[in-house]
Amino acid sequence: FGSSLSCPSRPAPPASSPAPPLALPAAGMAKVACKKGGRKSQEPVTRDYTVHLHKLLHKIQFKKRAPRAIREIRKFAAKAMTTKDVRIDTKLNKFVWSNGVRNVPT
Repeated sequence: FGSSLSCPSRPAPPASSPAPPLALPAAGMAKVACKKGGRKSQEPVTRDYTVHLHKLLHKIQFKKRAPRAIREIRKFAAKAMTTKDVRIDTKLNKFVWSNGVRNVPT
């Protein structure tokens, strides 16, 4: 991927000068850093965590347990990943709601 990226502010190395044999592998692995004015395209990040829902849902009335569990998971992920944009996977949501609103898996 080093050859496909180019930075307009850096001049290309001259093709006529031969490089010493020891410098060839290092030159192939070097990354070219180029700052652009725009914002980087953000890709989704996935991490695995264990959230202790039992202690977070202690003394929460039955009809509010599953919605509170989803809120607590969202709050935990926002704190752990330092972002406000947290999206709960549908499989996780279905697992939390699998036993109904009252009996959240802990």
